[in-house]
Amino acid sequence: MRFHEEKRLDFEWTLRAGVLEMRLKRVYTLLRTWNRLEDFDQIFWGQKSALAEKVHRCWKDDELFGYQFLNGANPMLLRRCTSLPSRLVLPSGTEELQAQLDRELQNGSLFEADFTLLDGIPANVIRGEQQYLAAPLVMLRLDPNGKLLPMVIQIQPPSPSSPAPTLFLPSDPPLAWLLAKIWVRSSDFQLHELQFHLLNTHLVAEVIAVATMRCLPGLHPIFKFIVPHIRYTMEINTRSRTQLISDGGIFDQVVSTGGGGHVQLLTRALAQLTYCSLCPPDDLANRGLLKIPSALYAQDALRLWEVTSRYVEGMVHLFYQSDDIVRGDTELQAWCWEITEVGLCHAQDRGFPVSFQSRDQLCHFLTMCVFTCTSQHAAINQGQLDWYGWVPNAPCTMRMPPPTNKEDVTMEMVMGSLPDIQKSCLQMTIAWHLSRPQSDMVPLGQHKEKYFSDPRTKTVLSRFQSDLENLEREITARNEQLDLPYEYLKPSRIENSITI
Repeated sequence: MRFHEEKRLDFEWTLRAGVLEMRLKRVYTLLRTWNRLEDFDQIFWGQKSALAEKVHRCWKDDELFGYQFLNGANPMLLRRCTSLPSRLVLPSGTEELQAQLDRELQNGSLFEADFTLLDGIPANVIRGEQQYLAAPLVMLRLDPNGKLLPMVIQIQPPSPSSPAPTLFLPSDPPLAWLLAKIWVRSSDFQLHELQFHLLNTHLVAEVIAVATMRCLPGLHPIFKFIVPHIRYTMEINTRSRTQLISDGGIFDQVVSTGGGGHVQLLTRALAQLTYCSLCPPDDLANRGLLKIPSALYAQDALRLWEVTSRYVEGMVHLFYQSDDIVRGDTELQAWCWEITEVGLCHAQDRGFPVSFQSRDQLCHFLTMCVFTCTSQHAAINQGQLDWYGWVPNAPCTMRMPPPTNKEDVTMEMVMGSLPDIQKSCLQMTIAWHLSRPQSDMVPLGQHKEKYFSDPRTKTVLSRFQSDLENLEREITARNEQLDLPYEYLKPSRIENSITI
């Protein structure tokens, strides 16, 4: 459960190196101006990736803005519309927009990203300066070439004081449209880091880890099966609780949901955490994202789920020859109950099982466990440096309220809204530290510890490794045909457990 010495030293020394780089950037910018977007170039050096460079060049483009909902750091919010959202109030004078939305809806090519979960969350106060949050809605269309393009942004939902909030359009003054997109990207930063990264991967994995250590003896086949996929998870989560989301931690220092709002947001997000949302075949179907050629996360997640499911089934069938044996395993049943009732806070009404009645049910649950601890975390974690390294593309906080008048948006307002130099430097440092390759990384399915003595388990694991190698070749071949390769779910880049 604890970091080995090599891992501990690497974690702590690279954090110190990142802090040193951050301080150098602060010194470098002390006597320089900070009033244009180009001034962010002054701190855009040091640790960065090729994709981060592309984001730096193209972040203002509508095409890259839309792409991120499919294949960026957070591909979990987008869904296909079956009707226009009730919060989208279209005032008189927007008949042309209404017609466009109706047309895309009829064609099945209308999508939405709704950040309502953020509505009413109190914003942080950093060093006496009030920060701001919004709960945007973005409507997007999928064009015939597979590009996802924004059509309209509503930064805040309707309220008694603003029954018809301002709608921002691509045809608006360029700075007004840009600032509306920046508000969306900042809101996405909040949900990505707290709901989809911290809660849905790290904390779910910890629930699995704690239940495994409490309920399953070391000789139990499911203990032996799960334990490689919970390596280091408890320690990295403990460090997160004492350094990132703690009182005075990173969230309190630089993130607009810090200062207590992040805890409220996590509570809301837990109420939305369903069993189906952790299983890509169900989640992607529910969100209408199946069979979209440009949805690369969706394609790779489904393939990895299939490969992982075959591996799980092979292992389970070695030790459970019938459904009766599953039902009669009291330790296994206690493990299931502990996860759903204790760890996930009475989650039966959200679809999680409190007992296993069949081998198929056990296989599905174990596939969810392994997928969450490996592939899903890889998809959600690795993109931080790529997409958050250029701070204007995903600001950790906003320092001015959302605009309500399109004509009033100036460059001074844009720069006054974005994080200042200190917050921007810290965002870049943390994004690099949390998404860099790990020195002792164990790729998915490549664990060397021999927990099983039964030689048949080696055959099942070897088949899993072979399936992953084949998938790696397929993804590599596909990526060679793409202008923007999707790398996060290549098996060689997926870690065998959550260690960072």
